[in-house]
Amino acid sequence: MIESLNMPRRYDRLTAFLKAFPLRVAHCDSTTSANLLIIDTNGTGAPSHLLYRARSSGGLPVGATLCAAARVDFGGSANPLVGALPDELCFSIDEMPQLQSLAELIVAESDVARCGGGAVQTRLCEVIVVLAIRRAIARGTVDAGLLAGLAHPRLHMSLVAMHDDPARKWQLPDLSAISGLSRAQFIEVFRKTVGEPPGAYLTRWRLALGAAHLRSGRSVKSAAAMVGFGSAEAFSRAFLRKFGYSPGKCKLSGANDEVSNQRPDLE
Repeated sequence: MIESLNMPRRYDRLTAFLKAFPLRVAHCDSTTSANLLIIDTNGTGAPSHLLYRARSSGGLPVGATLCAAARVDFGGSANPLVGALPDELCFSIDEMPQLQSLAELIVAESDVARCGGGAVQTRLCEVIVVLAIRRAIARGTVDAGLLAGLAHPRLHMSLVAMHDDPARKWQLPDLSAISGLSRAQFIEVFRKTVGEPPGAYLTRWRLALGAAHLRSGRSVKSAAAMVGFGSAEAFSRAFLRKFGYSPGKCKLSGANDEVSNQRPDLE
């Protein structure tokens, strides 16, 4: 099928995060360590709500019955997107027809042991988490921060560009043009919506990505080049200045989850 040349470009707001911080899911028999819950709040025994706690686990809401549970790891606080999500996302399954079918299938796989059932549940939970985050972006769940930027009708385009090509030598005129704003408008709207200047956000994203590359086994030199630093030395200085430990330590120990909690001070 040939797409029309006049069709507007669609910007994928999630794939860069999924590539850098792969989803890992483990089925749980209880809520103790689970942060993805499929629950029944109607007393019918059928799934009615999806509950996703991006940064914590916890018990059932009062009056709810557990249908299925899983532990989802999306990079922890090293993933800027996880840090931007609300503490808890809760959706009625009726809001999204896709969720109902997926939730019912997960519950069915949980109830009866079948060959490959664990793998099926894992994949279905991965899909559900992506749908939940997609829904959170679409309905403007938060007023400021990365999630608000991804939901913004113009800023999301420049954010996706930075996420997809961190090694590019981005300049403000490039990013403002992508968003269809003047330079001054872009700086003002970006700071107000995302909560920091474009340069500061780009550096924070590059360092978070660089840390992910180091943890996957890349050398400091390779990680620096992949995320847009001119040299390993420049990358190491920025990394140490902002996170308090060297890239080498991150590479050796997998030190980790504090990377996105600190923001660079570029203007």
